[in-house]
Amino acid sequence: MPYCWPTMALWPLVPHWAGHLTQQKRLNWWHACAIRPKQSASPSFFPTRRWNGLLKNLPITAQALGTKMPTEAYKNICIINIFNGLVEGLSHFSQASRAALVYLPEPESEVLIYDPQELLKGHEPRLRELYLDDPDFRTIVSETLARQPRGLFFKQKNLNLAGLISHGGSTHDFFYQMWFTEHHPDMSSIYPTERWIEHAGWLLSQEFGAENISMGTSGHALQNYTIHAITDHIIDVRNNLLGLDNMMLVHPILDTILNISKTKEEGSWARGKLIFVDPEKLTDIQFIAKIQRHERPYIGNVKHIRKLLLAVEHSTRKLVSDGKTIIGISNSKTPEFAIAANFQGDHGFLELCGQNLCSFFDGNFHSTTRKAKLVELEEILLDACLGTEKRTDLFKTIADIVHTAESRQHGCTLVVDLNPEPVNLSGHILEPCLSLKALNHLDLAKSLIKIDGALHIMADISLRGFGCLLDGKTIKGENMARGARYNSALRFTAEHDRVIVVVVSEDRPVSIIHHGIEINASCEWNPLPGYPSEPKTLQQYLNGVN
Repeated sequence: MPYCWPTMALWPLVPHWAGHLTQQKRLNWWHACAIRPKQSASPSFFPTRRWNGLLKNLPITAQALGTKMPTEAYKNICIINIFNGLVEGLSHFSQASRAALVYLPEPESEVLIYDPQELLKGHEPRLRELYLDDPDFRTIVSETLARQPRGLFFKQKNLNLAGLISHGGSTHDFFYQMWFTEHHPDMSSIYPTERWIEHAGWLLSQEFGAENISMGTSGHALQNYTIHAITDHIIDVRNNLLGLDNMMLVHPILDTILNISKTKEEGSWARGKLIFVDPEKLTDIQFIAKIQRHERPYIGNVKHIRKLLLAVEHSTRKLVSDGKTIIGISNSKTPEFAIAANFQGDHGFLELCGQNLCSFFDGNFHSTTRKAKLVELEEILLDACLGTEKRTDLFKTIADIVHTAESRQHGCTLVVDLNPEPVNLSGHILEPCLSLKALNHLDLAKSLIKIDGALHIMADISLRGFGCLLDGKTIKGENMARGARYNSALRFTAEHDRVIVVVVSEDRPVSIIHHGIEINASCEWNPLPGYPSEPKTLQQYLNGVN
């Protein structure tokens, strides 16, 4: 009897499909599916006309299609459906994201590629080297796959292409696949995204190997995969640290963290740290205060836990939970295997092994660090005639001021003047200039950004003025939706070649403006057709065949 799609959607519950998974991972997935049914998914990423009926919730099976549905068309629909769900899900977890797929369904197949958003443009030489010029590529995959049990998704080597996250694998039903997506500069960690595209690969191999499938469901699962991807990574890390089958369920912990982040106490958002430690490891924690066993609040009692967080606000203290109840308050160092939630008002960070795994705000988890990376500013400074030490110190100073403005949630403008003689700006000019290498001067500069007008910072890391006004003639490319601060910076830099302006908006976007252009502006993608494009051979892709 063929497996129905709902069974496949809950694949960790099926022992003979998931024998390589730990009991703990199956328990976490069971709890996830039992207490948090997925919401109805939003529309697919691509508008679809030709296959509109296939990409909705209407169950369509390969058997029902019979001989009327060509095998290749069926496989293409599987790829497009999973691709759409992956792109939409990642775009909610991170900023707008693209994806691509390189694959071989069979060992003797041509290398195929699906890249409708041109994510892999610029990587053609490396793709040719890996997949077309290497005579041992198919042999190595075949020999490795022959040693694996049937049904196992065997992970393939990460390609480590610049600016991309990649993850792929092989099964006996699907010879080789490698998924790609963007590595955004502001990601806290790439691991949840890796688990996401790993699951996309697993779903695709299952669809290719199944004869009876409910079309559209796998794409919807990937659209709403955020908590599952984070859970998957946490379980993998904790299994490596503590061994298999540790007993703390991860999914309800993540639900509790989100619920606390959405709960105000006397009009204020949560602040402080809450850590989750395995019951058998609690003896390693030194408690300042412990709650009597019969009075310990369950983690589902969000309002009570939110009140208890008041005891650890603005301190090094932290609430300690065993995953079921709140045990007490500790001042100990957080163990690396513990899951930690650091609440910082209207947002917070999920930590594991002392590193941020992701952030949470607005009731959801996100990949962003909530700090501008200023990569474009660093690149401009690399091209400037500055010494290495001076360039590094200047960048760190600007980044420190920008991050301060972001954390305080107010806008500011920084004029970075690389000219030997400063440009003339109307404002409060300081005599003499203040060296921002001195911490007291830097603290003063962080306070001066709250005053209307721009800070005028010189290449020698000195503050020449504050409250400065920028002017210039109207230019093309102005955006009236961005306000006076942004458009004044465009006009000013268009008339001054060796000036960079950093604009921080109150709602946190940071713009790097040089030569009258926003350097870090997002490029518009080429409009996608009203129907899904089809995969092509890698040779056609490299030859530029549309």
